[in-house]
Amino acid sequence: MPHEIAPVTAPFPMRQFQRPVFPSRTLSITRTGAKRNKMSTKAIQSAIDQLNKKGGGVAIVPKGIWKTGRISLKSNVNLHLEEGAELHFSSEIEDYRPAVFTRNEGIELMSLGACIYANGQTNIAVTGKGKLVGPGQGSVRKQVMEVDVIENVVPWDKPVSERVYEGYNGEFIFLPMFISPINCKDVFIEGVSLENTAFWNIVPVYCDGVVIRGVIVNSVGIPRGDGIDVESSRNVLIEYCTLASGDDCFTIKAGRSKDGLRVNKPTENVVIRYSLAQKGHGGITCGSETAGMIRNLYVHDCVFDETGVGIRFKTRRNRGGGGENIFYERIRMNLEHTAFNWDMLGNAMHMGELASRFPLREVNELTPAFRNISIKDIIVERSSQFIKINSIPESPLSNVTLENISVNSDKLITINDAKNILIKNTSVNAKDSEIRIDASSNVVFDRMSVEVQASK
Repeated sequence: MPHEIAPVTAPFPMRQFQRPVFPSRTLSITRTGAKRNKMSTKAIQSAIDQLNKKGGGVAIVPKGIWKTGRISLKSNVNLHLEEGAELHFSSEIEDYRPAVFTRNEGIELMSLGACIYANGQTNIAVTGKGKLVGPGQGSVRKQVMEVDVIENVVPWDKPVSERVYEGYNGEFIFLPMFISPINCKDVFIEGVSLENTAFWNIVPVYCDGVVIRGVIVNSVGIPRGDGIDVESSRNVLIEYCTLASGDDCFTIKAGRSKDGLRVNKPTENVVIRYSLAQKGHGGITCGSETAGMIRNLYVHDCVFDETGVGIRFKTRRNRGGGGENIFYERIRMNLEHTAFNWDMLGNAMHMGELASRFPLREVNELTPAFRNISIKDIIVERSSQFIKINSIPESPLSNVTLENISVNSDKLITINDAKNILIKNTSVNAKDSEIRIDASSNVVFDRMSVEVQASK
């Protein structure tokens, strides 16, 4: 990874990024009372707070194991983990109180927030070659909300200040993310490794100007252990990252259902480049929270190795918003499942009758739509299926181009409820010759060749 950030080019106007600058003053957490292998939350927070009050600087976490609860970053402070430094985060809810403003699965509420949290700060960073280790077994993981999907639990019409989940008397909480700044400007995360998260790993929410580079994430085996989730944020660059995730690797989100529509903040102007997805449900996923719209996303020069799906789109009938102006180029994929998957209906276990294609529902503000998607110069070394589109009948997927694709797959193509789909200059080696198209229009195959493997 080069030290400087190379210029960003994209199919849409994009901000240019530079490394952040912090005052030269430094303060080791040992100077404020941190002790190795002892709970040192107050000492670590004190170092950050003192630097912030003096105009900024670098809070140093030296080599060794340091135990802590929630840390709140402050403006103009870089939390720097030296090589060999490990921050181990508490397993107990009490070390994350009081509740803070956060967004969990696209809905605003008051709960644990994140292990490394920030709200309304400018010019903040987490850097270094050290390691972050998430909560072990304890009340944080035991008291997680599991009674229903979140939109059926958190009342969307109740003021956010009254949506408080602090875990007192055994009540459930919403799991803390690992690193999640909210309402922040100019966020820089570089070099650190993250493992054993309780929930999503790196999640900028309502942020403007985010650079995430050279991070390593390992959350394999952890349910909902997403790698990097960009949520209702803008002007974001992700590069040179390696993610092995318990859920999706790179994920783009924009709020959920009625609460997401109320907030109405898109995710836009995002570039992901020169990165590796190792393991995970999806290499790059848009959704399933889409209320504020996902637009102007450019993913290029990446490798997805041993992930489930390669390029994945998700939403649901009641999620609202959708996605548009989305571009993928020069990606190599070795997959367990489908190469290009549009999953717009979900399953009956979570969505009930809304997961059924028919009858058609009335189009309203909660009806999402995906459109204007370009995918080109892709190599798929292995997949279970080339293309799978299950869109919403009353809101068909539209204007998708797949060009210069080389695919090895078991199955070919399923398209339900789409229009203006172009598959061009594509070669497929498959075990099955079936192409199924239902309730779709203007699906064009232009110079597509298929070689079906002879059955033994």
